[in-house]
Amino acid sequence: MSRLIDLSIVEAIKLLKKREVSSVELAEAHIARIKEKSSLNAFIEVTEEKALEQAKACDARIKSGNAHPLDGIPIGVKDLFCTKGIRTTAASHILHNFIPEYESTITQKLFDGGAVCLGKTNMDQFAMGSANVTSYFGNVISPWKRQTGDTALDIAQIVPGGSSGGSAAAVASGMCMAAIGSDTGGSIRQPAAFSGIVGIKPSYGRCSRWGIIAFSSSLDQAGVLAKSVADSAIVLQQMCGHDPKESTSANLPVPDFLAATKRGVKGLRVGIPKEYKMDDMNSELISLWRQGEEWLKDAGAVIVPISLPHTPYALPVYYIIAPAEASSNLARYDGIRYGLRVARQGQNLSDMISETRATGFGAEVKRRIMIGTYVLSSGAYDAYYTRAQRVRRLISDDFKLAFNDIDVILVPTAPSTAFAIGEKNDDPIIMYLNDVFTVPASLAGLPGISVPVGVSSKDGLPFGLQLIGRLYDEETAFAAASIVEKASGFKVQTKG
Repeated sequence: MSRLIDLSIVEAIKLLKKREVSSVELAEAHIARIKEKSSLNAFIEVTEEKALEQAKACDARIKSGNAHPLDGIPIGVKDLFCTKGIRTTAASHILHNFIPEYESTITQKLFDGGAVCLGKTNMDQFAMGSANVTSYFGNVISPWKRQTGDTALDIAQIVPGGSSGGSAAAVASGMCMAAIGSDTGGSIRQPAAFSGIVGIKPSYGRCSRWGIIAFSSSLDQAGVLAKSVADSAIVLQQMCGHDPKESTSANLPVPDFLAATKRGVKGLRVGIPKEYKMDDMNSELISLWRQGEEWLKDAGAVIVPISLPHTPYALPVYYIIAPAEASSNLARYDGIRYGLRVARQGQNLSDMISETRATGFGAEVKRRIMIGTYVLSSGAYDAYYTRAQRVRRLISDDFKLAFNDIDVILVPTAPSTAFAIGEKNDDPIIMYLNDVFTVPASLAGLPGISVPVGVSSKDGLPFGLQLIGRLYDEETAFAAASIVEKASGFKVQTKG
C-alpha cells in the first residue's frame, strides 16, 4: 500500500498503461489509507463502492486499449461540488442531508476522463475560512507536525489551511493522488502552501462554476491540489473548457498545460512587486522568496522590480465584495425548497426561516452574511460596495499595466507557516490576513499556482511561493512553477 499511495499521477499513469498496477489496486490502497488516517477528518463522505465501480471500468478500458486521460487516478472532491446521488453539504448543517440530482460540470469532466472518486473532502463551511475550522463536521487536522523542541507546542494540532483544507490534507497524507478545490480569495493556494503540496487556481472563467455551491460568484473558481506541478497540470487539463450552461465560462481553447511545464523560462521577465514586502514578514520566507528569484534567474529569466500600488487595499476590498455576494447567494437557504428546516407548531413563515438560518449556518457564515447585507443596504451601498468595486478595477488595472513589461509574477503564497488549531480563532481580522498574498490575483481573475519550496527551521512546517500569470496564461505560470519546483529540491512526501 505504501508504494501505491506515494506514487505521483505521472508515475501512476505509466504503470497503469503498462498494466503493472491496476486501477482497482490503486483505489483500494487509497481507500485503506483514508480509513487509516480517519482521525485527520479530511473526508465528509467516502464513496468506496462508487470508487471501486469506476476503477473496474477504468481497468476494462485500459485492457481494451481505449484508456481515458485520467483512467484509474483516485481523487478527492471538495464537498462544494454537486455530485449526483452523493451527499453534498458545503460542510454546513443547513445542507447536511442534501443529495443532488445532477453532476457539476467539473466532476462530470473528471469522471468522463477516468478519474476515480474516493469521496467528498471536508472544508470550511460554504468555503468561508482560512484554516478549515468552521466545518459543521469538525476541524480538519494537518498531517504535518510542529518541530520546535517545545513539547507543549509540538503536540498541538496544525491547521491544513482553508477553505480547501480537507483536499489539501488528503493529498498531503496520501489519501488521494489529487483533489479538486475551489479558490475564492486563496482557498486552494494557501492550504497548498500550509500543507507542502502544489495548488493551482486558474483564470476566472477557465473552469465552469456550474454545479459548484456558490460563495462569491465573481470570484469562485475551481482548481487542483496535487503532489507536483506536472500532476496539477494533468488534472486541470481535464477540468477546463467552455460550458454553455455557465455564463462566465470562457469560450477559449485549452492549451497543453503539461507541455508548458517542460518548456523552460529562458528570456521570461519575472516581476517582483515591492508592495508584497511587508515590514513584519517572516525572515525565512523573505530568504526563500529571494532564492526563488535566483532560481528563475539561473534558468534564464530576467528579474524585474515592479509596483502594484493598490495592493494594500485588496484585502478590505475582498472582505466587502465577497460577503456582499455571499449574502445574496445564501439567501436561497430558507428551509422551504431544500436542506434543513426548523419548524415548530404554530410558527409563522418568517420565524421558521429565521430559526432555520440561525440553526443551519455557522458563526463565520453568519458574520459574513451580516457584513454583506450591511454593505448592500441603501445607506451603505455607495460608501462601501460601489467604492470597493471601483478599487477592484484599479487593482486589476495595476496587474494589466505590469504585464505590459513582464510575463509572470513571483510572490509568497502565505505570510507564515501553518498555525495551531484555535490559535487565531479569537480575532477574525487576524485570520483574514492569511489571504493577504492570494486575494489580489483573485480580485483580478488571474491564474496563480503555489509551489512548496522549503520548510522553516523554527517549526519544520512548509513554505510556498506563488507564480501569478496573465489572464488565461496558465502556461507561463506552469513553466515558471516547474522551474521553481525543480530548483528548490523540495520533495513532496506522504505525511502522517
